[in-house]
Amino acid sequence: MTKRVKVLYDTQASLCPDDKGDYSSSGGNSIYSAILSRNEAVKDAKRLKTFLELRDKYVKKSVLFEDPLFPANDSSLFYSHTPAMKFEWKRPTEICENPQFIIDGANRTDICQGELGDCWLLAAIACLTLNEKLLYRVIPQDQSFTENYAGIFHFQLWRFGEWVDVVVDDRIPTCNNQLVFTKSFRKNEYWSALLEKAYAKLHGSYEALKGGNTLEAMEDFTGGVTEYFELSEAPKELYTIMRKALERGSLMGCSIDVSSSDDNKVKQTLSVKCDFIFSAHEMETRTHHGLVRGHAYSIIGLEEDTRIRLIRLRNPWGRVLWRGPWSPNSKEWSTISIADKENLKKQTVESSEFWMSFDEFKSTFTKLEMCNLTPDALQGDERHSWTVSVNEGRWVRGSSAGGCRNFPETFWTNPQYRLQLYEEDDDPEDGEVVCTVVVSLMQKGRRMQRLLGAKFLTIGFSIYEVLCGQNQHLQKDFFLYTASKAKCKTYINLREVTERFRLPPGEYVIIPTTFQPHEEGEFILRQKLLQPEEETEEEKQFRTIYQQISGEDMQICANELKTVMSNVLAKRECTEKTEIIIAGCTDGTGKLNLQEFKHLWKKIKEWQLIFKRYDKDKSSSISSFEMRNAVNDAGFHLNKQLYDIIAMRYADEHLNIDFDSYICCFVRLEGMFRAFNAFDKDGDGIIKLNVLEWLQLTMYS
Repeated sequence: MTKRVKVLYDTQASLCPDDKGDYSSSGGNSIYSAILSRNEAVKDAKRLKTFLELRDKYVKKSVLFEDPLFPANDSSLFYSHTPAMKFEWKRPTEICENPQFIIDGANRTDICQGELGDCWLLAAIACLTLNEKLLYRVIPQDQSFTENYAGIFHFQLWRFGEWVDVVVDDRIPTCNNQLVFTKSFRKNEYWSALLEKAYAKLHGSYEALKGGNTLEAMEDFTGGVTEYFELSEAPKELYTIMRKALERGSLMGCSIDVSSSDDNKVKQTLSVKCDFIFSAHEMETRTHHGLVRGHAYSIIGLEEDTRIRLIRLRNPWGRVLWRGPWSPNSKEWSTISIADKENLKKQTVESSEFWMSFDEFKSTFTKLEMCNLTPDALQGDERHSWTVSVNEGRWVRGSSAGGCRNFPETFWTNPQYRLQLYEEDDDPEDGEVVCTVVVSLMQKGRRMQRLLGAKFLTIGFSIYEVLCGQNQHLQKDFFLYTASKAKCKTYINLREVTERFRLPPGEYVIIPTTFQPHEEGEFILRQKLLQPEEETEEEKQFRTIYQQISGEDMQICANELKTVMSNVLAKRECTEKTEIIIAGCTDGTGKLNLQEFKHLWKKIKEWQLIFKRYDKDKSSSISSFEMRNAVNDAGFHLNKQLYDIIAMRYADEHLNIDFDSYICCFVRLEGMFRAFNAFDKDGDGIIKLNVLEWLQLTMYS
């Protein structure tokens, strides 16, 4: 079955100034919040003309573009202090003869790390080259050093929920006429160096890229949602998870943790040079069987036969350091057939790629990073894709920055987001019906704000189950006496925290927080679910009908439901009491969304068949006596008193029940059983309600 998440709203509105200086009530999606989160480079670039307009303007003037927003001086290189070496900014036409943007397609051989500690970024770029659709969304192909050349290039990057076009000139930092940072192994190819420059512009400087997490860049290249595995705690089916991830276009990287002793060595090494530039060769002192601790590697392939599972990796430095089993000259290659050996070695297209056994990979590496694609990452319908719901929000000191659960006096003030899990997984967990959801909390703009001393906040989230229709902002007492249903494994000072959960169907609230109270910041909260692999023709027709009827708000009101039923059901059976039906099927909104309508329609078709079974004279009514059997056939088991109530409430003076009343009765029964089960936490068939819960249960249903 398909899984669906619906984020209803942020239950805590805040007052924010609008662009006129006035104040208006808004939630986490306010324009004010969006303006604050947008870094200056992107904002100013949007005020300029489009890339094509700018390029054509400078081509016509026969002048080379110089980017005023990312100038060719030290301010674009660093923010903390002057680097040891002297930089000279040069255009590719000044560095070599016949410069090319891309030669024979952009691929992972074009990415070699320079003197900047951004291996995390380059590992992500290498993964990106494995998927051409993704690659050429980030790197538009309509640019070169020959046709319409004006010293201007552009790249498209995902930035906190939207795709932005980042325009740069082609002046690149050099020393002794050599590129200092990322370069291609081909001396006259420059797409990777210019992409690195665009990414530096997005974050304010090259120094802002020093040190990071591969997941950040993977996300910025795809708009995907990330997952993170500690390999010491990896699930048994990890190989299958990774294989399926590669099949659906996910990007993956890995690394080895730096031990405490090694970490001290790193700090000493960096202090000898400068905190901005370091030599990649110095980092070789931190190796594990030739692999570098604290260094990022790309995962680019998996192979399996009856005897062994292998994994293929890439080092952004452009050379192989692995000296363990399945390294280039190891004895393990003699254990497989010549054909298999040639097949595997054919896949390693450059000297920076290497194989290792999957078991060795799990015991050697400590972290696996995975970025799964979202629907807005690829155009068109893909068999393997994800549906994502997004909310933006802020933690405001003294208002909505309540800290984690350790601070009960303020925890309840954090932003709260409602979450509904509608449909179950195909594979129940230990016989229990569950829904899978991946929740991601990302903090915004912290890397850009490094020059102001900002660091990543320590963030996390908790998930609480709530009663159906419990829409108000949850107060302190709720959290004092209610345990969380799920939560992130740990609070951590990374840009994003992501966890996968399998929860029973129901309604929940997500509480994103910083660890300490009173810490201000902005965030994006996303929930991700796998789309169904196949949609039947009937489901496609149903979705089309729903879209046609529901109108712009994509919800069905009573009048629209009446239209549907009159067109599809037999005319005499068309129900007029659609307001009552909708009241029994929704959470109090008075309208049906797609999933509610789909569920209702399925039930009505089932109930219609039962009704026809007892409506032998085709009068569109059945007797109150026949109604007892119909109720039982529908799966409702009632006592004598309830059958009497149904007869008194729904039968006419001749003790007949028409189709309208019949459907209203079944909808009400279904809704009451569903509500009771939601209140019956321990499943003993007994519930306890206060007066407000009782009114909530009875007034609308």
